[in-house]
Amino acid sequence: MTSSIRKAAADDAGALAGLAAVTFPLACPPSASLDDIAAHLENKLSERHFREYLADPDTTILVIDGGGRLRGYSLLVNRPAVDPDVVSALGILPSVELSKCYVHPAHHGLGAAAELMQASLRAAAEAGGRGIWLGVNSQNARAIRFYEKSGFRKVGTKSFSLGSTVEHDFVLERALP
Repeated sequence: MTSSIRKAAADDAGALAGLAAVTFPLACPPSASLDDIAAHLENKLSERHFREYLADPDTTILVIDGGGRLRGYSLLVNRPAVDPDVVSALGILPSVELSKCYVHPAHHGLGAAAELMQASLRAAAEAGGRGIWLGVNSQNARAIRFYEKSGFRKVGTKSFSLGSTVEHDFVLERALP
């Protein structure tokens, strides 16, 4: 099946929430509780939240559309970081945040994530970013390898609230072409 990468539309919000429910737990550390994951999905990745993200002019959501079914997505935020740990770590400004970048597990290892990353880098550069940054759980070795292969490097650390727990993330950054 062929797929394409496109900007998400308002009517993608439900499908994005469904995809997030499958992909977000894969990014969580093994110690994360199901209750904390469920709380995060409800409080940050619900259909209502995706509608808000899609309406925000500083946010771009790209989707991998495989014949009308979403296979992955990325969410870019084009505004200055506010977390003091992130602000002090970033060295390339202005910088766009790659807030989310997920591919359905059935499509892992097929090149979809690399294509989505390249499209996300282009979108961040088109938005005026000189750099791009992200936070990744410090225990997510697979994602860290992927991001490093994509040209990111560790520049700092930050905290991430997951339900009732605080997780530890690496801050990764790279220059945009």
